[in-house]
Amino acid sequence: MEQGKIKESILYEDNHLIILNKKAGLLSQGDKTGDSSVIDILKNFIKIRDEKPGNVYLGLPHRLDRPVSGAIIACKTSKSLERMNALFRKQEIIKKYHALCLNAPPDQQAQIVSYVKKDTSRNKVKCASREFPGSKKAILNYTYLSEFKNSTHLIEVELKTGRPHQIRVQLNSINCPILGDMKYYSQKALSDKSIALHSRYLEFIHPVKKEKIQISAPYPDKNWWK
Repeated sequence: MEQGKIKESILYEDNHLIILNKKAGLLSQGDKTGDSSVIDILKNFIKIRDEKPGNVYLGLPHRLDRPVSGAIIACKTSKSLERMNALFRKQEIIKKYHALCLNAPPDQQAQIVSYVKKDTSRNKVKCASREFPGSKKAILNYTYLSEFKNSTHLIEVELKTGRPHQIRVQLNSINCPILGDMKYYSQKALSDKSIALHSRYLEFIHPVKKEKIQISAPYPDKNWWK
C-alpha cells in the first residue's frame, strides 16, 4: 500500500495505539506465505513518516482473518500491548462486526452458543451445538439489521469470545452463510476473493489514557457493500 492510502486508512493513532481499517486480503500478521501484513505495512509507514533510524515496535492484541476487512488494533509499546491483551482476555472490549449473509436469520435478535475446534491441517473449523473432544465454547450475539443489496441480509454480530473463524461458522450453523465465504458454503467467489464480513465497531477504555475509545470503520468500497 502507498503511504497516502495507509494514512487514509488509519482510524485512530496516538503514542500507544494505531487502529487501521484493514483491507480484505491483507494478512494481520506475517505467515509462511511471506505476503505483506498489517504489521509490515504499519511498521514501514511509521518508519518512513517519522524518519525512525531503528526498528519500529508494533504488537497485535487480536487478529482478523485474511479475507475479512475492518478495524484492527496495533500497539506501539510493549506496555500498551500487555494491557490491551488483558482487555481482550477479560472481554472488556466491545467488538461488533457487520456481515452480509445469503439468508435472513431465524430471529431478529439472539445469542448463538456453539463448540468449535480448528483443524489446522485444513485451516477449517468444526462447529457443533454440543461439546466434543478438544472443542472450545464460542458465544456471539446477533441483531438482524436489514435486507441489503442483491437479496443479501445485513447482520450485526457482537463477539463474546474470540475463536478462529467463529462468526463464519456460527452464522453458517443457523443457515446464514456469509457472502463470498466458500470455505463454509458452496457459492461463487467475490471478485476480490474477500468475504462480506467487516470489523465495524470497537469500544474500549484506553489502556494508558483511561479514556473511552469508540471506533467505527467505513465499509469497503465494493459494490456488495454499497
